Amino acid sequence: MSSTARTALLAEWDRCRWIWNECVAKSQQTYLNNKANPGDKRTCGPAQLDKMLTEARRITPWLREGSSVPQQQITRDFGKARAKALKDITERLSMRQRAGMPRFKKKDLADPTLNYTKRGFRLKDGRLHLAGGIVATVVWSRDLPAEPSSVRVYRDSLGHWYASFIVPTRSEPLPCSSGLV
Repeated sequence: MSSTARTALLAEWDRCRWIWNECVAKSQQTYLNNKANPGDKRTCGPAQLDKMLTEARRITPWLREGSSVPQQQITRDFGKARAKALKDITERLSMRQRAGMPRFKKKDLADPTLNYTKRGFRLKDGRLHLAGGIVATVVWSRDLPAEPSSVRVYRDSLGHWYASFIVPTRSEPLPCSSGLV
């Protein structure tokens, strides 16, 4: 991967991490507000998070420099994580079985992970073109069996970047073997 692509991916991750942290802050603020005013039941659902993202992109120029696709995906991921934590609480799971509420992502502790839906990427001439003008050369481990519906671009703890594609497949049952009882 080129240094230009790495720099662009890290800049995109910084924007997405900021949005995640804003979602955590909004969730905590909503909780404290509902605790202080029991009659005023505000929520922190997908609609409120999308509204927060739209407002943040409107007033923050450096946020607009990035693509909206991974930013929207990070709010959806936050919403799913929060919903799972709330479900665990209402089902009264023991503390060690609970997912726990989403926490702030610290720059040095969270490895970059960016999710792109179909409208946020394309494959052309063996290269991965991501929304926001990021182009990365891909080293394929195998051919894709079908057109991918989404891609996750992430960096591991050693600093290597990977792209993981979601591809629809058909499952076929294995033939029965006569030797097994």
